[in-house]
Amino acid sequence: MHVINSHTGGMPTRVILDGSPDLGSGPLAERARCLAADHKVFYKSILLEPRGQPGMVGALLVEPVDPDCVTGVIYFDADAVLGMCGHGTIGLAVTLAELGLIDVGTHKIETPAGEVTIALQDANTVTVTNIESRRVAPAVSVEVEGYGTVTGDVAYGGNWFFIVDPSPIPVTTGNIAKMTAMTIAIREACIAQGVGGEQGEPIDHVIFQGAAGAGGVHSRNFVLCPDDTYDRSPCGTGSSARLACLAAAGTLAPGVEIIQKSVIGSPYRLSYQPGPNGGVIPSLTGQAHIMGESTLRFAEGDPFKGGIYL
Repeated sequence: MHVINSHTGGMPTRVILDGSPDLGSGPLAERARCLAADHKVFYKSILLEPRGQPGMVGALLVEPVDPDCVTGVIYFDADAVLGMCGHGTIGLAVTLAELGLIDVGTHKIETPAGEVTIALQDANTVTVTNIESRRVAPAVSVEVEGYGTVTGDVAYGGNWFFIVDPSPIPVTTGNIAKMTAMTIAIREACIAQGVGGEQGEPIDHVIFQGAAGAGGVHSRNFVLCPDDTYDRSPCGTGSSARLACLAAAGTLAPGVEIIQKSVIGSPYRLSYQPGPNGGVIPSLTGQAHIMGESTLRFAEGDPFKGGIYL
């Protein structure tokens, strides 16, 4: 299996160029459901240790339905198939450029959540125009075992988020373990108490929004991903959901650019325009860097061929 690895603001992406199972040729949302339901061993083996690493997201290239798109892509982490992935899209764009498949300019990508636009500015810098994002419900309170009542916004940016602002724990690297434990508990409480999307979609990510600090930064975030690790980048779909909340609250005007940093300090530049369905069309700019190119092997005699399950 031929793969190229990159990282976006410290968050790794593994683009799978060949060796994937047959998912059919229908809409990408249907192919993503097929991957999730029928090929768990496949996608987990790519990202679990010892072959993968915590936090890594896979980007499986597939034929798009829309011929105007340069490619279709299905994202997944070690725990779940994702609707969309912002950092993964930035990493994918840089990878496609490395392969000579795109050049500087604007291109369309098809994802299970819908079509997104990438603008490759140089070898490392990409602007992603995401699908329309929305705040579903403001100030939702959940009872979290061991922590009491926690209040946050439910929002969609390609994945489902519960956004707590301000963070109950200072968003610093020294508090990563504490924030991980609390956000896992919040996600479990949201699922148990039926807090999620309009059609019952479960919360898969939790965000703590922290203080900005210096240097013109708007805020700093901690983002829990479905595989219980934290996003090293500021999270593209999470930043999109966050923009939808800021717009709905009237605290950020269309076209105004802000800087969002992750818990480790990597930045995205963010802005939005009003969406046609009452949400926002987010724009996020970040940088990705290629880390390596390799062939993954799955030897029959390898006791950890399918990865290490803990």
